[in-house]
Amino acid sequence: MVKILRIEGMMCQHCQMHTKKALEAVEGVASADVSYEDGSAKVTLNSNVADEVLIKAVTNEGYKVINIK
Repeated sequence: MVKILRIEGMMCQHCQMHTKKALEAVEGVASADVSYEDGSAKVTLNSNVADEVLIKAVTNEGYKVINIK
C-alpha cells in the first residue's frame, strides 16, 4: 500500500531528511520517498498505518500535512 502526503513547510534537503527519518521510524512504514521541492512524501507501507499516525510523525518535525491520498 502506498500513501501520498502533501506537506507544507519543508524548505531544504535538511527538512526533507528529517521528514523521511520521522516517517520511516513509524511502525508499518517500509520506506518514505520525500521531496521538499514537490512538498510531498510517497510512503510505502508493509502494514496498515492510520493517517493520524503519519500526520503526527510529520507535525512533530514542525511541518504541516495538507492531505493524504
